[in-house]
Amino acid sequence: MSPLRSEEKRALLEIARQSISRIVEEQRELPVSSPEGELARPSGAFVTLRLRGRLRGCIGRMESDEPLAEVVSHCAAAAATEDPRFAPMQRDELRELGIEISVLSPLEIARPEQVEPGKHGLLISRGYLRGVLLPQVATEHRWTRERFLEETCIKGGLGPEAWKDAETKIEIFTAEIFSESEFRESKSANRNPDSALPHHSTSQ
Repeated sequence: MSPLRSEEKRALLEIARQSISRIVEEQRELPVSSPEGELARPSGAFVTLRLRGRLRGCIGRMESDEPLAEVVSHCAAAAATEDPRFAPMQRDELRELGIEISVLSPLEIARPEQVEPGKHGLLISRGYLRGVLLPQVATEHRWTRERFLEETCIKGGLGPEAWKDAETKIEIFTAEIFSESEFRESKSANRNPDSALPHHSTSQ
């Protein structure tokens, strides 16, 4: 998976933003016109929405035959209106909404000891039950490898120690993660060069 260029990340974030606005305001999905380059390659992706720093929706596809740009558009609309944990998004929420995109690598079967919290995301499955957690979740909560495995099992409706069973399938993936806030911060730093200078402090 080739790293996305800055302009490609911006394009995907804009597609997600437009898709959410279209589904919330007009109740229809955004048509994505012939993507090119990395945006045209098939890929899994997740779109995470936050409102004033709090989770507001997260929907994704682990794998897809559709172009990345289309996957992001579909997942953004679904995150805003179909996440069962939240009511459908309203127009007055759009202004304060923050968008994060995770572009996924292909899945790889792994042993528990190969899981690296902060680097890998997890898909743990047994039968029809499956749980998924993105790499940033373990980082945000500072989970150990064992805790990450347990929480992914719980997410999928499995027992917390199901990852120890031979019948349980563990798959890992990495993700290229970027958000609107990163580009806003970058733009702000460019407007004020002094803000990019290191601050001297005695604290460690």
